Amino acid sequence: MPLKINKDDEQSINLTPLIDIVFLLIIFFMVGTRFSELNEQEKSIQLEVPQVSEAVALTAAPKKRVINVLQDGTIVLDKQTVSLSELYDELCETKNQYQQMGVIVRGDANSVYQNVANVIATCKRAEISDLNISVRVASGQSASSLR
Repeated sequence: MPLKINKDDEQSINLTPLIDIVFLLIIFFMVGTRFSELNEQEKSIQLEVPQVSEAVALTAAPKKRVINVLQDGTIVLDKQTVSLSELYDELCETKNQYQQMGVIVRGDANSVYQNVANVIATCKRAEISDLNISVRVASGQSASSLR
């Protein structure tokens, strides 16, 4: 007796989820792309922008400035060696841009305290209100700041 074999419908692949994912990726990349050509076209338009008497930065204040006073009295502001007058000028310039700017003073434990006192006085003269002094806790814990 011969066996009857029923042919099932042929298997098909459902492409709907694949198409949905492709469209979502296209939308994601379109939204995430920065259109630099449009930016350049805007800059090429000839116009005269308005002038203001005072301008301040619209961004948030930067991290606190770090002033290191080395053992020999050298003053280092954010990895740049400066004198007291240069320190004052730099602090005043930054203070004009960011009124809430903070400063951390770190003095070498073996340095002459007068050098640290001069730096603190310079910060006060530049009207820095957020002034911290970095110290190390004697029990070997991590460094902290005093106000």
